[in-house]
Amino acid sequence: MTMIQCISPIDGSVYAERPALDGLAATRAIDAARAAQKDWARRPLEERIQLVLSGVKRLNEMTDEVVPELAHMMGRPVRYGGEFRGVNERADYMAGIAADTLAPIVAEASELFERRIVREPHGVVLVIAPWNYPYLTAVNTVVPALMAGNAVVIKHASQTLLVGERMVRAFVEAGIPTDIFQNLFLDHDTTSALIAARKFNFINFTGSVEGGRSIERAAAGTFTPIGLELGGKDPGYVMDDADLDAAVDTLMDGAFFNSGQCCCGIERLYVHDTLYDAFVEKAVDFVSAYKLGNPLDPETTLGPMANKRFAAEVRAQTSEAVAMGAKALIDKSRFATDDNGAYLAPQILVDVNHQMRVMRDESFGPVVGIMKVSSDQEALSLMNDSEFGLTVSLWTKDAERAARLGADIETGTVFMNRADYLDPALCWTGVKNTGRGGALSVIGFHNLTRPKSYHLKKVTA
Repeated sequence: MTMIQCISPIDGSVYAERPALDGLAATRAIDAARAAQKDWARRPLEERIQLVLSGVKRLNEMTDEVVPELAHMMGRPVRYGGEFRGVNERADYMAGIAADTLAPIVAEASELFERRIVREPHGVVLVIAPWNYPYLTAVNTVVPALMAGNAVVIKHASQTLLVGERMVRAFVEAGIPTDIFQNLFLDHDTTSALIAARKFNFINFTGSVEGGRSIERAAAGTFTPIGLELGGKDPGYVMDDADLDAAVDTLMDGAFFNSGQCCCGIERLYVHDTLYDAFVEKAVDFVSAYKLGNPLDPETTLGPMANKRFAAEVRAQTSEAVAMGAKALIDKSRFATDDNGAYLAPQILVDVNHQMRVMRDESFGPVVGIMKVSSDQEALSLMNDSEFGLTVSLWTKDAERAARLGADIETGTVFMNRADYLDPALCWTGVKNTGRGGALSVIGFHNLTRPKSYHLKKVTA
């Protein structure tokens, strides 16, 4: 029997473990979901919406348990609480637009013809969720999928092993049928085999680029629709007319919150030469004020990375950059780090360039490189010099300038004067190696359903 373990970044101990299901047991669970899905889809939409919102409410009631669990599993400091503010915002928004979004599109309703397009649920949706924002990222698909009439199977990352279990418990306690929303503990091979056997009607995966490739390889030839949110290397550009203090506060928080482990975290910065020196000085002051430590301590503002393996990659990128001429500005001795573990001091690098991995590869940790630029065109070229494209953060007082520049940036979302935020009214999407598809918004509902056309000619005398 394969055991799936969560190794806590706090001390390297096994925090939780669960046995992985074999293919036969998993298939039985999925078949039960498929058998129940049609009845679920026939329920009135408003009934489904209210049951899902009740599930979200029940999840909120578990905050006192969830917050320390997250600290143990992936290292986020307890002082920041859970993720339920964002969960509630996204669930409420999707509930509010569901009726209009899922309503039939009527082309004709006459004495002779009824012609319309309806949105039909896919069937069984597989959600493979990541560990960095384990509730927020999962809810992006789970909530609208259930509201739209799908059954949902969630497979959560081993690093946040208990999240799927807790989500399902909350939703079932609130009245969602047990077969409609299920948490399955699966290893990679079993997951791939189930996908290849066409056990799912839609798959949403959030994770690494290589993980996305594995999903696509497993699904090859099945024609199963897939939504992918993969890697990122999100840039920020501080223009010559930017509000300097606001830019520093937002971009540094965007780079280092959650120990830099954010899908749309800021990983590289380009600052106009007229503001560069002042920006760097203020950024160093901002980052030097963090307190690195045990995430269960309410005084801690920066916890460990979720796994020492992730920290090792950030250390490698940083040391390689310094060896190539970059300058590290943060004094590591100010922080209680460990040399080979998950506790990693935040770092700002200058004198960087795009020959360095820290400016090209996804870091997903508490390090950011800052480059000086002299024009929008130079910044544009550097921002597009990436295999990723999730978000970009532009800092200027001129919205027209930002929109004009944004039109040429290869990205999924253009922010002006903000960063590291997901607006549920807008489609969450990426380009290049960041993936394909889109979550939330009207488009999120469209991706979790399929169009079905009715062309009904009435018999006339």
